Amino acid sequence: MAEKYIKLFNEFPPVSTEAWKEKVVADLKGADFDRKLVWRTNEGFSVQPYYRQEDLEQLNYLDTLPGEFPYVRGTKTNNNDWYVRQNILVEDLEEANKKALDVLMKGVTSLGFVFKGCNQVTKEDLAVLLNNVCLESIEVNLIASCCTCELAEAFAAYVLAGKWDPKNVVASVAYDPFGNYLLYGRFKKGLDHVKGQAKNLIEKSAELPQYRALAVNGKNYGNAGASVVQELAFSLAQGAEYLSVLTDEGVAIDAVAKNMKFNLSVSANYFMEIAKFRAGRMLWAQIVKAYEPKNEEACQMQVHAETGSWNKTFYDPYVNMLRTQTEAMSAALGGADSITVLPFNAIYEESTTFSDRIARNQQLLLKEESHFDKIVDPGAGSYYIEELTASIADEAWKLFLEIQEKGGFLAAAKEGFVQGKVKEMATKRDLNIATRRENLLGINQFPNFTERLEKADSVEEALSPMDLTAEDAEIETIKPYRGAQAFEAVRVATDKYSKDNKRPLAFMLTIGNLNFRKARAQFACNFFAVAGYEVKDNNGFATVEEGIAAAKEAGANIVVICSSDDEYAELAPAAFDLIKDDAIFVVAGAPACTDELKAKGIENFIHVRSNVLEDLKGYQAKLGIK
Repeated sequence: MAEKYIKLFNEFPPVSTEAWKEKVVADLKGADFDRKLVWRTNEGFSVQPYYRQEDLEQLNYLDTLPGEFPYVRGTKTNNNDWYVRQNILVEDLEEANKKALDVLMKGVTSLGFVFKGCNQVTKEDLAVLLNNVCLESIEVNLIASCCTCELAEAFAAYVLAGKWDPKNVVASVAYDPFGNYLLYGRFKKGLDHVKGQAKNLIEKSAELPQYRALAVNGKNYGNAGASVVQELAFSLAQGAEYLSVLTDEGVAIDAVAKNMKFNLSVSANYFMEIAKFRAGRMLWAQIVKAYEPKNEEACQMQVHAETGSWNKTFYDPYVNMLRTQTEAMSAALGGADSITVLPFNAIYEESTTFSDRIARNQQLLLKEESHFDKIVDPGAGSYYIEELTASIADEAWKLFLEIQEKGGFLAAAKEGFVQGKVKEMATKRDLNIATRRENLLGINQFPNFTERLEKADSVEEALSPMDLTAEDAEIETIKPYRGAQAFEAVRVATDKYSKDNKRPLAFMLTIGNLNFRKARAQFACNFFAVAGYEVKDNNGFATVEEGIAAAKEAGANIVVICSSDDEYAELAPAAFDLIKDDAIFVVAGAPACTDELKAKGIENFIHVRSNVLEDLKGYQAKLGIK
């Protein structure tokens, strides 16, 4: 009788890792394996070009199931469903209520009410805001810049006085005094007041078991330029500080942990972000367990994911939809409990009906058409994702312990350690963007050549970091900003200049070797279009004289010679002598004869190693654009 199952690969001998690497090294033809294929991340560890099952042998959590401690595979057991949140700005209670009822009919299952200003919200106000909203069917989240405790108490009173079963009401309030300490630089009424407020909130919401009164707004670190590891480590340290401070005040560890929600950002680093959520749950479970809770469920980390603002742009803004789509996918696959996709235009104007709809539907498509909500932890078992999870956990834990050795989160913040680490990483990432090692599509790479900003003054606020530092701040603050701001400022200056003057023209003097001139012209066009300049490419000129004549006729402000390295030694000086002071002369490339060309007066060179941002600022100055 034939065997029921035939193992197809038994005939093939196993291939060792050493054999694989030998083959790869041979194919590299002398190139260094580590320099060519190993990726060193901002997170502080190296990523190999491939992984094998043996790489996972040291991981001790792989035999756990979803819903089991340490929850690396998630807190859900039979699906991957999450709340689809849409934020609503509350300026008028009745209007906000109408919008809430409208979006609830369009697939939203979680409402985020963002209160503008510092007006105190009462139970009666909430009755207007939440009129006809069934609190047992959705999630409600309240976000205020001040009076958060009063808002939280008012909501608890509203629910307990209503017709709902308090056990079925899922809600949260973003009370995060420790996070605000880093944004504002001080506790408005002192640390003792904060402790009392937090303790009071937990006690008053005891009858609402699914009401989270404490927030850890880790998204602020990600939106200030922190790495994935830093955002996770600082969030965990902040959460641990709440556990320590409030248990010292006599609050049970179970009550503190169950009242906490982590609000994390999501970046474009697709697989890294999936792993971040998995690593975060695992580490948080271990932290809470150390406090010996009575119920193991207290070790579960509840996470809200929000698409980050750091990589968003107001030039070519529809690209933001692509960014937020991959970010939402990362959050969903990583097992987030709820997700907010910020509208593509949120960084520079109030969202519109169209942008809200797109943002909402991005999540609904993941559920209804891609079925991301059906399978728990689909990344489990992937060698790459499991290795990333372990690596992020290791690095985040090291940073977490470093903070604990300094006395905890607040002590590290007072010392400036947290802020310094974020600033250091942000500076590194800014340099990577300036040199195009990190690309922002439409900003420092592949801009829309024809895009013009008609209302440049309307985006002035979006060009500056968010600085909430109080006058009486006692520590340095973190200031969320966007990586694109510096490049956008250059292009905005060009758009303002072009209202009264002709837009600067960068003219490609293409000559000589066909392959080199085409490639370098394309590079140079892209380079100068980043600043909003008009660019003119050409098929090629037979002589330097012909090219310079065409450039002068076109009224070029910048003439870029595009040819081969070998030909530059003769062609570049000839073109430079003919153009004289009529335009800025630029060589596209870094030829071996660069020093000789500089000796003849040629100063400007652009190439793949250029600091694009600094170079463009220099050209702006030469052109008189401020």
